[in-house]
Amino acid sequence: MRVLVTGAEGLIGTAVRRSLAGRHRLTALTLRREEFPSFVADIGDLESILPAFDGIEAVVHLAASASVGSSWEEVLANNIVGTRNVFEAARLSGVQRVVFASSNHAVGMHEREAAPDAYRADDPLVIGEDVAPRPDSLYGVSKVFGEVLGRYYADVHGLRVVCLRIGAVSRDDDPCAGGQPDRMRVLWLSQRDCAELVDCALTADVRYAIVYGTSDNPRQLFSLRGARELGFRPRDRAPEECP
Repeated sequence: MRVLVTGAEGLIGTAVRRSLAGRHRLTALTLRREEFPSFVADIGDLESILPAFDGIEAVVHLAASASVGSSWEEVLANNIVGTRNVFEAARLSGVQRVVFASSNHAVGMHEREAAPDAYRADDPLVIGEDVAPRPDSLYGVSKVFGEVLGRYYADVHGLRVVCLRIGAVSRDDDPCAGGQPDRMRVLWLSQRDCAELVDCALTADVRYAIVYGTSDNPRQLFSLRGARELGFRPRDRAPEECP
């Protein structure tokens, strides 16, 4: 499959490029020139990104302002206008499928209200794919926007769209690193599992879906039912306790 990866220079983009290069014909769209071949353009400018979509069958849309603390100006330009431009470029270019990198922050208030008890192994709460969106930040708002925009492009324009509410992917790939180990052990998604989830979303026979992405952690706060229906079988697992 000819796949365009936006934001291919980022943490998840790098994991996708490394893991899926042997399975698909990957091309990259980046904001700046990188050490690997890429089409350089700003997703905020529809006309400038259109050539990158020529001949593409599927898009993995990762480019965004990724910080939960992103300002409204950053969110508007990159996560709202930019996401709309990616979907529109896909439509105009005859792309068949878009995999949209959403986030657990699209429903973050469900988690926040239940914390810290929700991180205990014996807590019964499971946040499913059908809960009402409850973003915990403007960043989360932008991810809800992307999910709903994907629904529109699926229903009105016939694209196949899979939205991945990604848990927590870390640069060191260690669920025990950082300042919130209890939360991280629940939300952790290894880089390897993240790339596998993206591959499942690229190949699943669905018109539209929202699924969560975490590894096979001892405590599953977010339902993996939808992801497993796409064929996702996580290979990594956070420990029961951190040292």
